[in-house]
Amino acid sequence: MSERMKCLVHSVFVVLSLLLILPGAVRELGAQNKTEVKNKLFVLADAVLHDASYDFIDRKTNRVYTNLEDVPDNILAVPRSTYNDWRYWNGVMNLAMLRLSQVTGEKKYKEFAVKNIEFDFDTYSYYEKKHAGENKWSYPFGEFFIMEELDDCGAMGASVIAVNNIDPQQRYLDYINKAANHIMTDQTRLDDKTFVRAFPHKWTLWADDLYMALSFLTRMYDYTKDEQYLNDAVLQVINFHKYLFDDKKELMYHNWYSDLNEKGVALWGRANGWAIVAQADLLDRLPIENSQREQLIKLFKKHILGIAKYQSGNGLWHQLLDKEDSYLETSCSAMFTYAVARGVNMGYLDKRYASIALQGWKGIESKIHEDGSVEGVCTGTVVSDNLVDYYNRPAPLNDVHGIGTVIMAGAEVTELIKNLNE
Repeated sequence: MSERMKCLVHSVFVVLSLLLILPGAVRELGAQNKTEVKNKLFVLADAVLHDASYDFIDRKTNRVYTNLEDVPDNILAVPRSTYNDWRYWNGVMNLAMLRLSQVTGEKKYKEFAVKNIEFDFDTYSYYEKKHAGENKWSYPFGEFFIMEELDDCGAMGASVIAVNNIDPQQRYLDYINKAANHIMTDQTRLDDKTFVRAFPHKWTLWADDLYMALSFLTRMYDYTKDEQYLNDAVLQVINFHKYLFDDKKELMYHNWYSDLNEKGVALWGRANGWAIVAQADLLDRLPIENSQREQLIKLFKKHILGIAKYQSGNGLWHQLLDKEDSYLETSCSAMFTYAVARGVNMGYLDKRYASIALQGWKGIESKIHEDGSVEGVCTGTVVSDNLVDYYNRPAPLNDVHGIGTVIMAGAEVTELIKNLNE
């Protein structure tokens, strides 16, 4: 049997297996997990609350300062907790905590996001004044006052919109409008308006940027009802599928090079995770009557079913989705779990697919330690032409790139289990 025929048989087998899952079996699996999900989820979320110290430290001496006014001029004290900085993963964390509060009714998680944004706005100007022209990554909050890429303002801007809905402030609105202007007028794009970056080559399309853009655009549309944001979000989903999606693998490649008119080499897990969460964000806010809704749901389902075929026996997915010799990676597993759970909860997917998310969460909770730390999260990764680079990316304990995504997944699975048991 040819390799192509083997892949086809495997794909048909997986789809049929999913379709044969009885609703009763899904409910039973949900009932078994109901308490476990909340236990693990609260351990993780409460560990974040504990570690978000809202103070500062001199890394050379380990001296802690509660107030930046007390820091000597010749010292660059940084936030002691990575949960209080201004990076895209902080935006994901804020949004995840807001969702967790909504699902569980626990106000302390909402208060975390509100306090985090207030802290950021109270703090960033200190570093802006001290900034001496170095790379934005050299300074805490550098991405706040040096807005260059979607990473700098997309997810964080989305969380500012969400918090502004709870605690409206003029300074928040000023930032929201600044971020919107950057994304709509300053961010680099191809001639067909698709978002791209100037590195590693002009112009490179990154799958990650579907989320970095749509997390903001979709919420900006929801906030303003200005259809330019919605139309741009729809365009990006369609174009990203056009450039990055591989119909044989049923996954997105990490990147596409415009100068070569070629996809990159890696079917990286987290890149597919960002892309699928972005699509869910759009569907959540897309009007029912939108003429492209059916097409967008079809693209979402196609990507979900592709991802489902690479889920491992313990519920997790691999760092390189099509390479079983690459390590099992937690953050992409969390995003896939979230997207399936969200899809079922919102009706974009039939509830028989819930088992994908429930098994995904089982795998994820095996990676959450008793102290709330999380293992198996790949550290930050740029696009590469060498698969070995993806194989060798480290996954340090409690890497901040994945904590928000795990909370996001757990919150949505909690809601899924509730719905399945009604």
